[in-house]
Amino acid sequence: MNQIAVIGGGITGVTTAYALITRGHDVTLYDRNRYAAMETSFANGGQLSASNAEVWNNWPMIFKGLKWMLRNDAPLLVNPKPSWHKLSWFFEFMAAIPQYEKNTTETARMAIEARDYLFSWAERENVDFDVKRKGILHIYRNRAGYRHAEKVSRLLAAGGLERQPVTPEEMRAIEPTLAGNYYGGFFTDSDSTGDIHKFTNGLAAAAERHGARFRYNHSVESVRSDGRRIHIAAYENDLPEDRHAATFDQVVVCAGTGSRHIAAQLGDRVNVYPVKGYSITVDLEDEASRSAAPEVSLLDDETKLVSSRLGPDRFRVAGTAEFNGFNRDIRADRIEPLVDWVNQCFPGVITRHVVPWAGLRPMMPNMMPKVGRGRAPNVFYNTGHGHLGWTLSALTADTIANVIDPQPVDTAR
Repeated sequence: MNQIAVIGGGITGVTTAYALITRGHDVTLYDRNRYAAMETSFANGGQLSASNAEVWNNWPMIFKGLKWMLRNDAPLLVNPKPSWHKLSWFFEFMAAIPQYEKNTTETARMAIEARDYLFSWAERENVDFDVKRKGILHIYRNRAGYRHAEKVSRLLAAGGLERQPVTPEEMRAIEPTLAGNYYGGFFTDSDSTGDIHKFTNGLAAAAERHGARFRYNHSVESVRSDGRRIHIAAYENDLPEDRHAATFDQVVVCAGTGSRHIAAQLGDRVNVYPVKGYSITVDLEDEASRSAAPEVSLLDDETKLVSSRLGPDRFRVAGTAEFNGFNRDIRADRIEPLVDWVNQCFPGVITRHVVPWAGLRPMMPNMMPKVGRGRAPNVFYNTGHGHLGWTLSALTADTIANVIDPQPVDTAR
């Protein structure tokens, strides 16, 4: 039995802790927040979406970003102020364009495999997370967008994902509440939705029942490996007088956008960049709004927005990408397009009470998560999942647990 530290209490940290504790290891998780899933895993779009596996490394995305740079309401917004971190990330992003097709297909394959782990864990531990297994409908407003989706579908199919082309009439049969005119769509009936915050906290509670220790309110100050032991220093409640020091056999870095800083202390380069995304949660307070809100999850390719129905009384809309460093401000001009989208696509939904949110997605330049060993033999990483953190997390958690402990076990799924 190894003593293993996990840094980060979001979806990747909690799934990693669960995968390790069910293999019989001694697991301690550190997170600076009071509870699990209080940052990027708090209020995402809710999709478990193999159908959204397309990586962003292609020239059309570059050209769109340049075109949108001066629009505050653009789906993708880049702060032109330079920094070495941002410039190096974009250079590596462009260098990964030749891997676009391969990485899209591999991401789809991973997302499909991840489903089995996530749903089996939720069933085993009786985790309620408002899951809806009603598929995801991608909607396209013009021929160009639809034709691109046809090409993406072939890449997804190579990874094992089947999604069906649908006409505007079929789209409305799938989701009758959807308003507007569309060229066509693609429907993936094997995709799902749910509440990431509820799932992460439910799995964290299960990991604690199995014996994992969760050190919430602990900000990790330093991490060091001497090749045999891991040395961690952390402040409880950010108070210097409450400094906590401990040693472990191994560490798994699952710190999201903080992973780059921690990796540097351990002699590794993990070029994660914080890409801000926004969401709104619409309170469906009356029967008319509940009836007018969709049951099927949507992805609007033109606006880069996704939606999910979370239980009977909540409707989540999320998306956009903002390259603005570690800025966590919730901007009204970025929230307004999300509200407008609800009003246009689902005019019967009353948007009087809307809860806005913003979070920083940890993205690697090639859009593939960093899962594996570090330079030191007792350092490991499971981070950088970008916009598919929840979709991929259960698989990458099991993967890194197998790297640490390759013995086959019955509890893997």
